[in-house]
Amino acid sequence: MRFLLLFSLVVFALPTFAQNTEQPDPLRPSLRDSTQLAADSTRKVADSLQGKPKSRLAFTPVYRFRLTTDGTFTSGNVNRSLLQIVSAFDVEVSKVAKLSTTPSFVFGRQSGLLAEREYFGDARLTMFYENNLYYLAFGSYERSNLRQIQNRYTAAAGIGYKLLTRKHAYLSITDVLIREYTDYMELSDVNIWRNSARLFGEYTFDKDRWSVSHTVFYQPALSRQEGQPLNVRWNGSVSVQYKFSTYLSFRTTLANSYESVVVPGRVNNDLRLTVGMTYERK
Repeated sequence: MRFLLLFSLVVFALPTFAQNTEQPDPLRPSLRDSTQLAADSTRKVADSLQGKPKSRLAFTPVYRFRLTTDGTFTSGNVNRSLLQIVSAFDVEVSKVAKLSTTPSFVFGRQSGLLAEREYFGDARLTMFYENNLYYLAFGSYERSNLRQIQNRYTAAAGIGYKLLTRKHAYLSITDVLIREYTDYMELSDVNIWRNSARLFGEYTFDKDRWSVSHTVFYQPALSRQEGQPLNVRWNGSVSVQYKFSTYLSFRTTLANSYESVVVPGRVNNDLRLTVGMTYERK
């Protein structure tokens, strides 16, 4: 019950949580830890002693939740504040389907002026997630003061493949077809099809105390609107995380984002370095 309450809080009560395209933070498929495995083993033994029949249809949902807050604050000749909140929740609702969401919010001020107010929210369905070859569909909404985006809606579907699935290393690649509508504050609306390729990896060391994850997206438009240049986006991030307790970790992230089409007065490339904390339960 508490997991459903937590999910409702993230999705409905905190709509300002958002994840823009600069901070992709997908979840590696949930893995049961030693405590869960021990509990499952105990339950199986108890059922056997009580003579309960085994059911092939029995399934216990697996939940995972992650909340990361980080930022940068300086004062003096340059007064700057940046706060970033990234949350992620996924639940294995059956043996073939997983639901996920990775909303986030970024807020930043420079010399007293609003610089960044970035919202992002999504919902994702993954089918046959335990197989090396799986299928996914998702929709997302984005709003960005930094890039002067009033509204951006996307809907997509495609396939993914797990290149590496070991205990301390995970690597996957996905390719999806995206329908995008972007309402810029000062540019003409963009209504196009894109192809999106993503490479995601996560690696752990020193008995899982240290972890390194990386994500790279490449999203070219499949058509060119009249009077506009070729529309290409790419973004990537790398995070280093150190776990100093069961649920809390220290994390630093370097992220870069590029868009070929931006409003006048904005540069095409943005680079961001953040330091913060992560709370994770599964």
